[in-house]
Amino acid sequence: MTQVPSQARPSDGCPVPHFSPVRVRGGHPRLRRLLRHRRRALAVGLAMTAATLAASAPGDADRLRGPAAAEGAREPERGALETVTAPVRIADAAAVALLRPGDRVDVIAAEASPGSGAKPRVVAAGARVDEVPEQAEGPAESGALVVLSVPRDTAARLAGAGASARLAVTLR
Repeated sequence: MTQVPSQARPSDGCPVPHFSPVRVRGGHPRLRRLLRHRRRALAVGLAMTAATLAASAPGDADRLRGPAAAEGAREPERGALETVTAPVRIADAAAVALLRPGDRVDVIAAEASPGSGAKPRVVAAGARVDEVPEQAEGPAESGALVVLSVPRDTAARLAGAGASARLAVTLR
């Protein structure tokens, strides 16, 4: 750092002499290098931000990521995503008495005739119970009604299975 005083100018009326500008050599080498490589520094910053956001994303723990997700992902039908309420008659009224709104249940269909040889099948998995209406006076053999919230295509399967088979529920 070199400073060379110049002669004080009498016209300025200032008792302090005029100095030439101070020139500093060196400086901080890391800051200079960072300024020289701005694009690289920006790319590193963006990569760190993306990694932080990916690690802290809520609710994505069970989803696939990367190329496997792109290959396996198909656009679902519009009607399949739409949730509807479906009244379903369950054969066992005592099992329906155990249900509360908000419960998750699986609905299982078993053929009414025992000699048919058909195996029971799951018609709706993870259906949410919306409402459990009061049981009407009548024989308990007729079952009990429960209102489920399910996707539209599952509601169609429930209606078809309820017409030809006895339905049962299992709590999740």
